[in-house]
Amino acid sequence: MQKQLNIALPNGQYPIIIDSEKFDFSEFKSWLAGKKIMVVSNEVVAPLYLDELIQLFADNQVYHCLIGDGEIHKTKNSWLKILDALAEQQFNRSDVLVSLGGGIVCDITGFAAASWMRGMAFVQVPTTLLSQIDASVGGKTGINHPKGKNMIGAFHQPQAVIINAKTLRTLPTREFNAGIGEAIKYAGINQAWFYDWLVNHQQAIKQLDEAVLMELITHCCQFKTKIVEQDEKEQGIRALLNLGHTFGHAIETISDYHYLHGEAVALGMVMAAELSAQLGFCEPDIRKMLENLLQAFELPIMLDNQYAAEEILTLMKSDKKVINDQHRLILLKDMGQAFIAEGVKDAEILEAINSCMTQ
Repeated sequence: MQKQLNIALPNGQYPIIIDSEKFDFSEFKSWLAGKKIMVVSNEVVAPLYLDELIQLFADNQVYHCLIGDGEIHKTKNSWLKILDALAEQQFNRSDVLVSLGGGIVCDITGFAAASWMRGMAFVQVPTTLLSQIDASVGGKTGINHPKGKNMIGAFHQPQAVIINAKTLRTLPTREFNAGIGEAIKYAGINQAWFYDWLVNHQQAIKQLDEAVLMELITHCCQFKTKIVEQDEKEQGIRALLNLGHTFGHAIETISDYHYLHGEAVALGMVMAAELSAQLGFCEPDIRKMLENLLQAFELPIMLDNQYAAEEILTLMKSDKKVINDQHRLILLKDMGQAFIAEGVKDAEILEAINSCMTQ
């Protein structure tokens, strides 16, 4: 089973190929001819899929570079390790980087591609649900800074996104559920019907039903593609994709990445819904709707009270989306009706955070 989408941007377009069983590079054979390939992966994913992927490039010189697994490795040291590998093997602009892994590998490989010789081609091969439905699509690349998540990066679009849904069968349940946190985000942004779809298909999703997973991945990629096509560099509507993320990034940083990205986004969405209700933008039951679905996938809905709301607020103030010292948050008028809210007061944000913390 295979589906293909195309994302069209001012400087060109690229395909998103979604296959249920294989990594399908068949239509890129001629494009890859004569190019050296560097596959970037991590210590967990490489033993599972690296050999299978390399076999597809039998006509190329293929090298690989492995980084550590986990958000703590999304650093300048891992980025430099990739650049050092490219330098050692004398890669140039005409060669190709290939990411093989989750969102961290996707982001850091893309940033290495953006950086090397001021830009080289790369292909995303995401192996987690979160990376397949979000991180691999849209060209956001980067690494973390000690002061915050994704503070260093660039917009750099891939040549293709190659999704093999069978990789989800080897994904730990917690990692899979974290990806669902990003899927629920789309329901909150502008796809209210998708909330009901997720509720109605939750058992099939948990059972990794092939057809339902293909539909899930396709829906999410379509949602993101439509937004990115309208606003590639996040000057307007693309900011809506940050629903739950300003809170979430601060939670990841303050917890030293105890929470997976999708878990932090889940908590961030609950906080955004609570703040929206407090400010009178939506009904309180929107928070409950989100909580019910998040809990169905074992995602957190209350932040551990060992973290201070004031410290979370401080981290939020260093977020990329802050403009002229004013918070720029994504809030909700209803399920599927997200909007950009500016000028929200610190006290209002603190109240929302505190109401979403364990007692």
